[in-house]
Amino acid sequence: MIHLLRQDMTKDRALAALQGLAIGDALGMPTQTLDRATIRGVYDRITDFIDPVRGHPVSHGLTAAQVTDDTEQTVLLARRLIADKGGFDAKAWAEDLILWETDVLARRLGDILGPSTRAALTALRAGATEAEAGRLGTTNGAAMRIAPVGIATPPDPARMQARVAQVSRLTHGTGEALSAAVAVAMVVSQGLEGVAFEDSLPLALAAAETPLPGTNPEAHRAMVHQIRLALDLAGQGEAVLAARIGTSVQSLQSVACAFGILRLAKGDPWTAALIAANIGDDTDTMGAIACAMAAACSGTAALPADKVATVVRRNGLDLGPLVTGLLALRWGR
Repeated sequence: MIHLLRQDMTKDRALAALQGLAIGDALGMPTQTLDRATIRGVYDRITDFIDPVRGHPVSHGLTAAQVTDDTEQTVLLARRLIADKGGFDAKAWAEDLILWETDVLARRLGDILGPSTRAALTALRAGATEAEAGRLGTTNGAAMRIAPVGIATPPDPARMQARVAQVSRLTHGTGEALSAAVAVAMVVSQGLEGVAFEDSLPLALAAAETPLPGTNPEAHRAMVHQIRLALDLAGQGEAVLAARIGTSVQSLQSVACAFGILRLAKGDPWTAALIAANIGDDTDTMGAIACAMAAACSGTAALPADKVATVVRRNGLDLGPLVTGLLALRWGR
């Protein structure tokens, strides 16, 4: 009975992680790339899902509660992990991303592809190998879509590091990007085991600080230093976080800031999503990361049911089969 109850908790938190990621993404969609002053001037303050302002530089073509590349690539990676049944076909993953980008262009959406992923896909089309394509990727694309790896992989640091590197190097092969993704995945994975966000940090940051083969150890240490600094600054509010840590697409800024946002929100997913949506710049990605970690550590009961229903319906998300497939990998089935 205890075993079954634990499995139920793990399944609930896995679903919550994906739901939370989508909510944080959708809430931040109208404000992404805009600075804090512009957000205040255009929207006053984001308190719910809304349409982007007319002529938005990135989100034009989207409407309230729609998600962006953060959620779409997370779903794409989850499907690839499930299809590969514990392995990982980097060539097929590259094809997945290229087909996804083609679909985005066909939908006439804005420039939602991250710079490191775009550079990697361009390199692949020019003849680069999968190993070469992402060697310079320093931005947050790996961390934004890493939640499925956290769901599919138990919180063993060495195993998590290897898995994160395996699925991320195609587009993000640098120490800071991989370190950031390891930290996020370890929080998600521990959350599924019933660990609270604050209690997950020691193991997550230790794993993130351990250099991966072929990366610069200093980059790993710098990433963890930024996360620790963001956590320390959280008590001073979102304005200080934005000013001192930064909120750009660079992992050293937005991923670190997402950790600070979650501490500022005291672990609450919706509060974290609201803070991220108003903090400026890469708001959707910080919201996706912070809300995914928060929800993984607290479960579906911590998410506003009406907000979940809105985002799921608006985007046609079918997350249940993804959770089932990812947990089958986690449990070795």
